[in-house]
Amino acid sequence: MVAAPAAAEAVAIARRLPGLHVGLHLVLVDGRPALPANEIPLLVGRDGRFRDDMAAAGARMFFDLRARRQLAAEIEAQFQAFAHTGLALDHVNAHKHFHLHPTIAGLIVRIGRRFGLKAARVPTEPRRVLTRIEPGARGSSWLGPWLALMRARFRRAELATNDSVFGLVWSGAMTEVRLLGIVENLPDGVSEIYCHPATDDKDGPPGYRHVAELAALTSPAVRARLSALGLKPVGFADLAPRPSAGALP
Repeated sequence: MVAAPAAAEAVAIARRLPGLHVGLHLVLVDGRPALPANEIPLLVGRDGRFRDDMAAAGARMFFDLRARRQLAAEIEAQFQAFAHTGLALDHVNAHKHFHLHPTIAGLIVRIGRRFGLKAARVPTEPRRVLTRIEPGARGSSWLGPWLALMRARFRRAELATNDSVFGLVWSGAMTEVRLLGIVENLPDGVSEIYCHPATDDKDGPPGYRHVAELAALTSPAVRARLSALGLKPVGFADLAPRPSAGALP
């Protein structure tokens, strides 16, 4: 999140960790823009922040030519801000997966090319894996057609993508038990597992278990199981345009 309050600190940490694969998390809803509010008035509210109503914002981005121009300018500004960090761009995704919006996805492809974009997340989570771990786990199947179009669009642009993602249903609650369950039941292809770890639970969305997620990510049991199964975590930049089986970003 290049316009977030702690962005500079995050960049400083990333520079000390050359093996860390860092991506651009585009923020176009529920956050601060990279551009001054007066340059994108159709995208922000009176407080200068992006609007929280994704349905209304998405409709405006689709139907209003002026809003689309402002959207393109903001997306470019965020790519530019990332480029100024000097970090290698591993991948891109969007806050609250707003890149499911066809206009946003198209702009990511068009603008991202100029900044060396090579990979993007497709947020498709196989419910069958979740129910093996926790019977009755919910999931969203109505997004299937949108996800297929997104994947096809990204791969036509020769962007690497994941085949599956985990972190949607259990967002903010990726405990050690759940993470181990996912590792044990990974589907074929490339799977991305994302979390929201932190050293305390005070900040962030209500109910998010940041400390538990940090414990899961640093768990010796998880590390041992990955090793036993022959799974090696990689970054998107390590993937070919068409991902190969057995990798785990």
